Amino acid sequence: RSLASLDSYRRRGRVRGCCKPRDRASGAMGILEKIKDIELEMSRTQKNKATEGHLGILKSKLAKLRTELLAPSKSGGGEGDGFEVSKYGHGRVALIGFPSVGKSTLLTQLTGTDSEAAAYEFTTLTCIPGVIHYNDAKIQLLD
Repeated sequence: RSLASLDSYRRRGRVRGCCKPRDRASGAMGILEKIKDIELEMSRTQKNKATEGHLGILKSKLAKLRTELLAPSKSGGGEGDGFEVSKYGHGRVALIGFPSVGKSTLLTQLTGTDSEAAAYEFTTLTCIPGVIHYNDAKIQLLD
């Protein structure tokens, strides 16, 4: 048997005593380590008709890991790029609308927060929070 197939048997635990199996329960391997392992296995695998399927699977795993490295998955919920504004008060209201209709001016008038307003579109590029006090309730207003 080839070295690559023997190594895969070792990892599956079918060959005992040859090497120490990896401890997968201790935590997830990093993406870079997985990529390195797949590239190493691809370099050790002979290229012939019998191993084309195996190499194809390894290439697809490698491509998936590389795209995940560039753009991490959003499955975590709070992870990722976005506008992070800490919650404050009893409720939250977001001002959404077309450009140059007065959202920043409304926020400034209602909350006293300084939100830049100008004669050109897309003046506000980040989320600007403000707080409205209404009947002993604090309502967070987001522009």
